Amino acid sequence: MSMQLLVSAVNAQPRELVEAMNIHSDAIVVNQCDKYGYTELEKDGYQIRFFSMNERGVGLSRNHALLRADHEISLFADEDIIYADDYKEQVEKAFREHPEADMILFYVKAAEGRETYNIEKEGRVRWYNCGRYPTYSFGVRTERVHALNITFHLLFGGGTPYSNGEDSLFIMECIRKGMHVIKVPVTLGHENGRESTWFKGYNRKFFYDRGVLYHFLYGHLKYLMALRFLLAHKGEMCREVSVKEAYAWMKEGIRDARRLGTGKECQDGTAV
Repeated sequence: MSMQLLVSAVNAQPRELVEAMNIHSDAIVVNQCDKYGYTELEKDGYQIRFFSMNERGVGLSRNHALLRADHEISLFADEDIIYADDYKEQVEKAFREHPEADMILFYVKAAEGRETYNIEKEGRVRWYNCGRYPTYSFGVRTERVHALNITFHLLFGGGTPYSNGEDSLFIMECIRKGMHVIKVPVTLGHENGRESTWFKGYNRKFFYDRGVLYHFLYGHLKYLMALRFLLAHKGEMCREVSVKEAYAWMKEGIRDARRLGTGKECQDGTAV
């Protein structure tokens, strides 16, 4: 079994990035910058392939890396993650112990105030509880993802029109196409605490973009799931705006999203 780290970066320097992230595995880095180029590095016997792209969009950069992935296991990464020395061994061990799993979600400790998820025990991940996990928690069997033609959405995430959600859409597509997804309480590293590239507060754009996302995620359940989301997080997200106002912005995003395409309707994790 072999594992490859797939890193999305912006204006990074190859050697500095490898050291800052504590990379101890083969890796593919796609660097969004102002030029095109390619270089290879070696560290401790591992090969790091560094692609520079004069393009923007986190989904696009992740797709570039996924297209080139050639190891049995792919672990997605952001440039602000600092990995534990044994992350490679931990990921490979988890996949060996779970041959039924096509995708495993791992824990990476977020910077204080940015915690969005936790994994306290092992379990199955379904369509109705998959929206909380960031891309840097994703480990996948590369051949399975390639065979199912699963990629990241190009309209969501940093550098795109809609501020976030490419992670939720990716994992939802994995589940809809029949992949077996689990979570394990295995910690791979931690964030370095840099400022978010997309989050500017719980404002109109945040809720509007979330509405657009829910159109694609939940189909005919989108309005119900939007309300559920607001009620579950109102203590944190609705301090300066009311739930009613936030819901109105989400509904506006849902309505406007119809011009982008028909959201896949989902009740049991399968497309209809």
